[in-house]
Amino acid sequence: MAQLELPALNVENGPQSNYQAYLSALRRSEFSGDVEFSYASRLAVATDNSIYQSLPQAVVLPKSVADLKIIGELASQYADVTFSARGGGTGTNGQSLTSGIIVDVSRHMNHILEINPQERWVKVQAGVVKDQLNDALRPYGLFFAPDLSTSNRATIGGMISTDASGQGSLVYGKTSDHVLGLTSVLVDGTLLESSPMSMEEAKKIAKNNTATGRLVKQILATCVDKREQILAKFPRMNRFLTGYDLEHALSDDLSTVDVSRVITGSEGSLVFVAEAKLNVTPISKHKALVNIKYDSFESALRHAPHMVAAQATSVETVDSNVLNLAKQDIIWHQVKDLITEVENKEVLGLNMVEYNGDSDDELQDKITLLCSKLDAALANNEGGVIGYQITFDSIDIGKIYAMRKKSVGLLGKTKGRKKPLAFVEDTGVPPENLADFIMEFRALLDARNLNYGMFGHVDAGVLHVRPALDMCDPEQEQMIPDISNEVSALVAKYGGLLWGEHGKGYRSEYAPAFFGEELYAELRKIKSVFDPHNKMNPGKICTPYESTASLVSVAGVKRGEFDRQIPIEVRDAFEPAMSCNGNGLCFNYDTTSPMCPSSKITSDRRHSPKGRAGAMREWLRLLANHNVDVNALERNAKSQSWFKRLNNSMGKAQSTDFSHEVLEVMDGCLACKACTSQCPVSVDVPTFRARFLSLYYQRYLRPAKDYLVGNIEAMAPLMAKAPNMVNFFLKQGWMNSLIKKSVGYVDTPLLSSPSLKKQLVGHQASRFDLGTLQALSAKERAKKVLIVQDPFTSFYEADLLSDLVKLVERLGYEPILLPFKPNGKPQHVKGFLKEFAVTAKDSADFLNKILPLAIPMIGVDPSLVLCYRDEYKTVLGDTRGNFEVKLVHEWLANIELPNKGQSTEIEYAFFGHCSEKTALPESEKHWQQLFQRMGMSLTPIAVGCCGMAGTFGHEASHLEQSKGIYALSWQKAVAAFESSQILATGYSCRSQVARIEGEKPKHPLQAMLAHLS
Repeated sequence: MAQLELPALNVENGPQSNYQAYLSALRRSEFSGDVEFSYASRLAVATDNSIYQSLPQAVVLPKSVADLKIIGELASQYADVTFSARGGGTGTNGQSLTSGIIVDVSRHMNHILEINPQERWVKVQAGVVKDQLNDALRPYGLFFAPDLSTSNRATIGGMISTDASGQGSLVYGKTSDHVLGLTSVLVDGTLLESSPMSMEEAKKIAKNNTATGRLVKQILATCVDKREQILAKFPRMNRFLTGYDLEHALSDDLSTVDVSRVITGSEGSLVFVAEAKLNVTPISKHKALVNIKYDSFESALRHAPHMVAAQATSVETVDSNVLNLAKQDIIWHQVKDLITEVENKEVLGLNMVEYNGDSDDELQDKITLLCSKLDAALANNEGGVIGYQITFDSIDIGKIYAMRKKSVGLLGKTKGRKKPLAFVEDTGVPPENLADFIMEFRALLDARNLNYGMFGHVDAGVLHVRPALDMCDPEQEQMIPDISNEVSALVAKYGGLLWGEHGKGYRSEYAPAFFGEELYAELRKIKSVFDPHNKMNPGKICTPYESTASLVSVAGVKRGEFDRQIPIEVRDAFEPAMSCNGNGLCFNYDTTSPMCPSSKITSDRRHSPKGRAGAMREWLRLLANHNVDVNALERNAKSQSWFKRLNNSMGKAQSTDFSHEVLEVMDGCLACKACTSQCPVSVDVPTFRARFLSLYYQRYLRPAKDYLVGNIEAMAPLMAKAPNMVNFFLKQGWMNSLIKKSVGYVDTPLLSSPSLKKQLVGHQASRFDLGTLQALSAKERAKKVLIVQDPFTSFYEADLLSDLVKLVERLGYEPILLPFKPNGKPQHVKGFLKEFAVTAKDSADFLNKILPLAIPMIGVDPSLVLCYRDEYKTVLGDTRGNFEVKLVHEWLANIELPNKGQSTEIEYAFFGHCSEKTALPESEKHWQQLFQRMGMSLTPIAVGCCGMAGTFGHEASHLEQSKGIYALSWQKAVAAFESSQILATGYSCRSQVARIEGEKPKHPLQAMLAHLS
């Protein structure tokens, strides 16, 4: 029988004894980085963007080259300790997964060391993110060319390890084409500086009996002596072979030797890459993107070579599956006018053809030539072309590519248990063979009745094909090696590669057959001189020469093996956590992106939607193994006795209950809900976080601050009866100290004085009477507006609500304030789900009584208004009813606004609330349009989260992080304007600015009111 009490989930799965000894020695050394071995920390890097899972012994995060040397020097004393370097963790084939130690350079070694614009090179640490580098290069008119779909979280070290390429590789090449030199550390701690050297110099070094001498000697022996075999075996393709690149270690004329070319693409199996010197490319002055629409995906494939022949910089393609998923995502709002439908036709394929030029005339000539051919194809109904659009605006081009990049993760949003998976997704064949190859590939998958999505770089002959499988079904899991074997043979038939772009990883088992016995032995010899004891990412690419160690395999342990231990009913109930596919968009480097502020401020993979989803999945798995029915536990919703919870809580310090580690990662979440829409697969952390908290506190006592927050909507109306008295105490230092020590709450906001009730005394807006409203005619109701109160604006910003009343009146309507009804959002954030359900039902019932009046209902604070649309729907289901509460701008958009002529008084800067602009992606544009209609100027400012997020920033334990998040994007942006220019829609945002800057911004509606006055 299933347990109906939450048990302690004691995890006896710490690092093995030899690893514990190594980690202890590392902590005693001069190593300055971080060493983490909690279960949650290891889980966070046990997966990547692949189907595989491998729990490491620990995570080590070095801060410098010196730290990497110490890691290596100590390793020689511990024979069985192995390592795998990790950057962004975006690999699709498990390249960085290991059962040893993860060496993660992304947290600390992420600095751009030097930019030389005159000589066009840059020197960076391995943890620098690709977009971070290009943002730094842009002012110089330069960029680092290899363009990846994961560019906002992929690190340079990771790009080097897989020799990444991406879009535009026909013109710009691969990462290896841009590496001028590397600073690396061998497994014994030896520092290795590599860059092109003359053959004479290489032969001199090869005579030295040093680590460097031995590896140069072996590279010469392999690459020179086996040159003929290498050239015969390696494909003549843009996506030439990676891991190890024996061909390009030598120049074509054999005059130079470059060890870096062997390291690039080696997947961390040879060295730790610490720093890189890279050549950078001038940004083209002129750019255009032609989006060509087709009647079939095959038509798009077969037409692509004509684009390449027409001197396109790049040709990217997506199929209808990907396009349809994009149309359901937040990203489509940005591109819907740039990729329109074709009347009476269905777009089943899309080629995105980019042209670059240094002069506008040069670009126009290319575009004119292409358009004439496309017009002819349309007129003659040739090539499956059904339409095209041209975009010259660089911002719009960026939006289209953002859609293309997000398509990688969007495939994971496919409905049902079968999800498109990456395991044969980067096959590369000569471009002229691509269409025929893909037709056979599709037939192979169709024979198994599998659905799939396709997109990729048709110009380079690389297409990403992802068959949809349910990895929780063992029979479907068995298809992975079967399909891999067949695709490997198919690729060979068409003269291509199984791994055209994303590295070998768990597919390394296919390397011996591809290379052949003679050349594969050479790879193993190279591995031996770099890593004789097989300590660097063992099992990937090859094993040392004469070693008996085995390679990893596509039949290796996968995430599905763990997930299937969770009952289907529980998996379905917690789908927002289960759906995470490791895409890693939540690691987005861009501080102006609202996506996961806790991930940005901590640089801790645990504190990200991926980390939290992984922790939640493991928690559910462990509960299932303890025979706990989580769904029944939720339905029961009965806490253990107070004494039992007290006893459990008193023993927390000594407890190894994994629930405490999950609590830690959930506690760091700001509940901003950006992940819900920004994540390609809509991993909704705040929802499963609230459910976890509700269950966790059935076993343990809640902190006092949770009760304070959960009951704020009940307390605020009472305190507002005597605001001056309450504020008097809140202004006292001793009271603030007492609140901080006893409750853990800081910077408690002051109540509005005079209160809203006093400000509106005698005003018709305060005279709500349902019967009176019901008696009005439809014509009379048409001029009424109902204002839905929330606890923050009603009791802490009464002036704002009073101004809303005045604005509504100025616009010719009669405002009526609805009685205050708790919204429940604070309860939901803290996991008081039983109480939240009652609150939501009560408010929904009331608002549904108002609904028949057909009078618009509007609210001010985005977070609470959106709660009616999201959390209410989740908890109440069909009983929520059909009431609608609009945000102020949504109501204003549908009424006539007075235009007093163009105002030049103030150029306003708009700072949007992160929940609002992610749930309503066009809200910033709508506010801008409203201001324009009134003759006002408003510019949206690109910022991420402000760091307050309701009560998060008021909790003492989060204060430092809250202010740090504000500093990431808001501080500089706010400093660029006068306080009178700054407008913000979120109560939290205005409060945070007031706390840090000393002046509180206005709401946009207040600027409108001032304009009308």
